Amino acid sequence: MSGNKKKLITMFATSLNIAENKINDNLKYNEIEEWDSIGHMSLMSAIEDGFKISLETDDIIDFSSFKKGMEILEKYKIKFDE
Repeated sequence: MSGNKKKLITMFATSLNIAENKINDNLKYNEIEEWDSIGHMSLMSAIEDGFKISLETDDIIDFSSFKKGMEILEKYKIKFDE
């Protein structure tokens, strides 16, 4: 697992207050109680701070799953090579 993927998993776990083993590529927004609109904004803030980027509004809205999030972050030159 790449360092950036591990970093993103840690951000999800911390921001949403869930165990890292609950996080996988199929995790989707509103699929778990913790990833609601408030959890989403906390997560987006953590990602911006952690990767030193500023997400566009459309990307924040489109960030609908862990896998989709990795695709979006690759636009910001964040690599998730295995």
